[in-house]
Amino acid sequence: MTVRELDAAGITEPALRDAYTRCRQLNARHGKTYFLATRLLPVERRPAVHALYGFARWADDIVDSLDAGVPAHRRAADLARLHERLQRGLRDGNSTEPVVLALADTARRHAIDHDHFGDFMASMRSDLEVTDYATYDDLRAYMHGSAAVIGLQMLPVLGSVVPREEAAPHAAALGVAFQLTNFLRDVGEDLDRGRVYLPADLLSAHGVDRELLLWSRGTGRGDARITAAFRAFEDLTRGVYREAAPGIAMLEPVSRPCIRTALVLYGGILDAVAADGYAVLHRRAVVPRRRRAAVAADGLMRLAAARTRARTTRRTAVSTAPTTGSVTPGRRVGTQVAPRTAAPQPLHEEVT
Repeated sequence: MTVRELDAAGITEPALRDAYTRCRQLNARHGKTYFLATRLLPVERRPAVHALYGFARWADDIVDSLDAGVPAHRRAADLARLHERLQRGLRDGNSTEPVVLALADTARRHAIDHDHFGDFMASMRSDLEVTDYATYDDLRAYMHGSAAVIGLQMLPVLGSVVPREEAAPHAAALGVAFQLTNFLRDVGEDLDRGRVYLPADLLSAHGVDRELLLWSRGTGRGDARITAAFRAFEDLTRGVYREAAPGIAMLEPVSRPCIRTALVLYGGILDAVAADGYAVLHRRAVVPRRRRAAVAADGLMRLAAARTRARTTRRTAVSTAPTTGSVTPGRRVGTQVAPRTAAPQPLHEEVT
C-alpha cells in the first residue's frame, strides 16, 4: 500500500519516500481512527495526510512523554530543536530529519501556509508549562494551534469546491471537535500527566475541581458531579461538530467520504463515553467493533459512488469536447484521458 501511495503521488526520491513511510507509520500507530478514514482518500493524497499527522504526533510524543527519565527541561530542549529543524526545513525544502523532510515537501506541494506550523509549535510549547484552563475561551486559544490549524493544513490537500476561505472555518472547527473528543476520552491519562483540559469554569459549575478528579481517579469511585460535568462537556463538543459538519459538502467529492467517516467515528467516541456512564477517569471508552465496521463500509460505498461520478464527469467532458479533423467512431482525438482511479481497498485497521 505504501509503495502504491508514493507512486501515485509522484514521490520518487528514495530519501523522501523513506520519510513519508516513517510518517505513515506514526499515523498508523497513534492515530488509528483517522488512519482508517485516511484510507478512503485517493491514494495520491494520502502521503500528504500522513506527513501532516505524522509530524503532529511526533511533536506530541515529545510533549507527552511519561518516561520518568525525560525531565521537563529535556522535553523543552527537544521541542525547541524540532522547531528549529522545522523552520529550516520549511525555508530550504530539505532536512536530515525524515519527518520534517516529508512535512516540508507536503507544504511545498500543497502551498500550505507556514504560519499554521508556527502556531502548532506554540501550542506544543504551551503544553510544557500550562496545566489547566480557566475558561473555554482560554482553551479555544490553545486549540487554535493544537487542533484548528491541523484542519487548515489539511484543507489544501483535500481540496474544496468553494473558495478556501469559505471552507476554512468549518475545517478548523472539525479539528477542534476531534481534539475536544480526545480531551474527554483521555481525561484520566491527561490527569496522570498533570493536566486538566476541561475548562475550570465548566467543571466548577457542577461542583468539580482538580482535587475531586484526582480522588475519583485514585479510588476508582464515581461521583454524580463529575458525571454531570462530563456530560456538559460532551454537549459542548457536539455543538462544535455541528459547526464543522457543513464543511464536508464544501470539499472535493472524492475527499468527502474520508472526512465524513472521521467525523462519524470520532462522534462515536462520544457515544461510547456516554454509554459507559462517563467513566473515562477509570477506563478508556472504545467504539464497538460492529459500529466501526458499519461506518467504514458506509465510507467505502460513498467513496465508490464519488469515484463513479468523477469518471462519468470525465467521460462526458471528453465526449463533448470539440475536436478537429477526422474522427474514427469510438476513439477520442486530441484529448488526454485521465487514468482510472484505483478501486477501494479493504479496511482492516482497528479503531480505538
